[in-house]
Amino acid sequence: MSDIARLIPRLSAIERLILDLLRESELFGLQLVDRSDGALKRGTVYVTLGRMQDKGYVESRTEPLPPGAIGLPRRWYRPTEYGNRVHDAWTIAARSFAAQTQEIRTGAA
Repeated sequence: MSDIARLIPRLSAIERLILDLLRESELFGLQLVDRSDGALKRGTVYVTLGRMQDKGYVESRTEPLPPGAIGLPRRWYRPTEYGNRVHDAWTIAARSFAAQTQEIRTGAA
């Protein structure tokens, strides 16, 4: 891998979708699954969110349990400024690539 490639943050399609959904509001994992129209799965959403936290794309907070409640508290996620910038950069790059590909296909280049 070249030195320049190491400097470019990676963003998978699933990570992009999660950042899209989190732009609307702070959400917990199962809300992300529900709002993804089947693109996110219960078994992998938390693994992906953990990876995104490690990359600095999202941050989270734990909701305190009400007195007498049982189970695990909810963890709410929101994008970081860095995550929003990476998302925006990938969106611009994807649009540019799509436009250039279309020009090549139609011979308009």
